[in-house]
Amino acid sequence: MDAPSIALVGATGAVGRECLSILEQRRFKHGAIKLLASSRSAGTAIAYRGKQVLVEELGPRSFDGVKLAFFAAGADTVKAFAPIAVAAGCTVIDKSSAYRSDASAPLVIPEVNREALAGMRASGKAGIVAVPNCSTIILLIPLTPIRKAFGIERVVVSTYQAASGAGAAAMEELESQTRDVLDGKPAMPRIFKEPCAFNVFSHDSTMNAATGLNSEEQKFTTESRKIWDDPTVKVNAMCVRVPVMRGHSESVCLTLKKPVTEAQFRGVLEGAPGLKIVDDRANNRFPTPLKVSGGDDVLVGRIRPDDTQENSGGAYRGWNLWISGDQLRTGAALTAVKIAELLQK
Repeated sequence: MDAPSIALVGATGAVGRECLSILEQRRFKHGAIKLLASSRSAGTAIAYRGKQVLVEELGPRSFDGVKLAFFAAGADTVKAFAPIAVAAGCTVIDKSSAYRSDASAPLVIPEVNREALAGMRASGKAGIVAVPNCSTIILLIPLTPIRKAFGIERVVVSTYQAASGAGAAAMEELESQTRDVLDGKPAMPRIFKEPCAFNVFSHDSTMNAATGLNSEEQKFTTESRKIWDDPTVKVNAMCVRVPVMRGHSESVCLTLKKPVTEAQFRGVLEGAPGLKIVDDRANNRFPTPLKVSGGDDVLVGRIRPDDTQENSGGAYRGWNLWISGDQLRTGAALTAVKIAELLQK
């Protein structure tokens, strides 16, 4: 894995292109590279490290000679081709939901649970590593140091998710709908079920009629429990789309296992990996999607105690946070590349 031949499945999509950009920016060491996509995109040329690389059609022989593959494609494509890649001796880092619940596939956020890669690194065998949902990554990067220091009993999170979470076509839809509305035309949904321009609506993932949860909300619980290796953690999520091009934000209310002071609470966040505090009360300056767009850190602000929960002598069990993260980078491509870097070490 020192300088493996690599492949990128879904190279022409939003996450795929972001992955290429990050591989170049971080000077990831690798040999030959294959850019793979559907037949519709085959033949497209993409600039990478000073050269034009042609996109090839994804097929059963695409992984011959490849040692590491990034999958930035849908779950159906991953389920069809990831086992083929592993059988060819290729380790797969998958951004889709296909293997997140698979007990044999580590679900990894490098800033949170890199130890989950220990078995794969020790064996040197090809396998599949799953990248969590973008919203889960953005949430757990700041919550993990808090949990390690004080314990977390309950998480209530409301998300404000950008169009880019649904891919490049959704970003184009937001742009075109915005132009149409400003021109006095109706916003016609194609990717989303609701107009996304000048609108807020319930997340467009599959709804469970029995529980009232959509799949995006359920992922917070199932993925947090697997990543933290804690089947008891309680997460209550409400997920919505907002007319933002790029960058997810989340309003978080925590119940800790013990009361702590504000100095103690802030202290564990300061210097924690993968995050930066932006909490300027005097100037009303806090995290925003624009501030995180194109950046690598999760921004954390609006840090304040929740005095409706147990408190005494300036120590509180309840705490509020407002966080933002670039879901194409931190929530997807950057995390995948960081996993590959850990496998190289």
